[in-house]
Amino acid sequence: MSASVQLDDLDLQILDILIKDARTPYLEIARICHVSGGTIHVRMKKMEDLGIIKGTKILLDMSKLGYDVCCFIGVYLDKSSSFQDAVSDMSKIKEIVELHYTTGAYTLFCKVICKNISHLQELLLSSINLIPGVQRTDTFISLSQPVDRNVRL
Repeated sequence: MSASVQLDDLDLQILDILIKDARTPYLEIARICHVSGGTIHVRMKKMEDLGIIKGTKILLDMSKLGYDVCCFIGVYLDKSSSFQDAVSDMSKIKEIVELHYTTGAYTLFCKVICKNISHLQELLLSSINLIPGVQRTDTFISLSQPVDRNVRL
C-alpha cells in the first residue's frame, strides 16, 4: 500500500501547514486543524514512521554567508561500475549540496554552492574531475532561482 493511500485529509492539512512554515508549533497546527495537540503529535509520529517526514532543514541565504555561485554539474562516468565509488567520493565534498542519479546524458547531476568562480574552478580541477571514474563534466551556472518550493499537496 502506498503512503499516499495511508494519509487522510488531516494528515494532508498538517503537511500543507508545515510546507508553508516548518517551524509552526504543534499547538498552532492543532488550533488551525481544530484537533488536540496530542492528535498532531500522533499524526506527526505516524508520518515520520512511514518515512513521509524525513526531518527538517534550515534554509540559508548562502550569498550572505559568502557563497555567491550556485551551479549544476552534469557528470559523465566512464563505466557503471564506477558509480558507487564516485557517489561515495562526491558525497564527501561539502560544496555538493545535492547529488542525483539520472537518466539521459549524465550519470550524475549535482547542485554545487561555491564562494566564487575561482572556488568553482578549484573544486572542478582539484576535486570532482580527479575522482576515479569521472570521465568529464558539464557545468551550468545558475543566474537566479525564481522558484524554490516543495510540491503542494
